[in-house]
Amino acid sequence: MRPTSIVLFERLFLLSLAIALVNGFLQYDALVAQVGNDPALAQLGWGSGAILVVMAISLLIPLLLWYFIARRASNIAKWILVVMTLLGLLFVNLDPGQLGSLAGIASLAVTILQLVAIVLLFRADARAWLSDDAEAP
Repeated sequence: MRPTSIVLFERLFLLSLAIALVNGFLQYDALVAQVGNDPALAQLGWGSGAILVVMAISLLIPLLLWYFIARRASNIAKWILVVMTLLGLLFVNLDPGQLGSLAGIASLAVTILQLVAIVLLFRADARAWLSDDAEAP
């Protein structure tokens, strides 16, 4: 049976991904316009298809990490997620003008949910479950 911290991690992390996905689709037109206005990206021929591919990959990688952490008890996946999240914090937009928008609020909510979810992975019951000595779930 999975420990409480892992179950809570799973719920919060999947909620954060769902919010991020909805936010991505709500911001889709703005992203297409932004890519279209960037001469370097326009020269590469990036358009709406590329944005959808990036969105899919941006969802697929965290889903794989979630699966390996929450369902396969992988400590390696936990540390990959921690490193990726810490690197992602470097790109968090804390501009007050952006935080007042729905997209800004959603992005901040995603970040907070993911940070809380990751903290849960360091609780004693989660550490024991993710340890290499633990029996496979």
